[in-house]
Amino acid sequence: MAETVYIGLGSNLDRPVQQVKLALQRLHALPQTQVIQYSSLYRTAPLGGLDQPDYINAVAQLVTHLSPLELLSNLQLLENLQGRTRQQRWGSRTLDLDILLYGQQHIYHPRLTVPHVGLYERSFVLHPMYECSPDLVLPNGQQLSEILPPLAQSDIQKLAA
Repeated sequence: MAETVYIGLGSNLDRPVQQVKLALQRLHALPQTQVIQYSSLYRTAPLGGLDQPDYINAVAQLVTHLSPLELLSNLQLLENLQGRTRQQRWGSRTLDLDILLYGQQHIYHPRLTVPHVGLYERSFVLHPMYECSPDLVLPNGQQLSEILPPLAQSDIQKLAA
């Protein structure tokens, strides 16, 4: 059965705008998956108080027949293709691809938690997700528009197309 999924994309190393745009192109090659749409790019401050460059973020909406773990494995392959290394939690990275939502499912697996941890508080995924699906109802039953925090210029900035 096909599921609608939302993928968060982020990069703050090695030409991050190009990293995110390349990842958006590569999502089209995922097996048993169709890209429906994706958001604009947003510049955001890094999490965790670490001294690092700002991030470029976006969200893609897909429909997939892949299981959650199959999708995760494919996304990690794309991250690796773009030079991702996992050295520090919330550290700088060439590419981060996160499964934000997988249909209305709640998934608790050692490799994957969906909805993504912190989803409901993170402007850098909520605003791009809203751009893709303004009427989205989240797995907790809330309308995305109800929890959308106001855009703070210091936290998130939509980039020109």
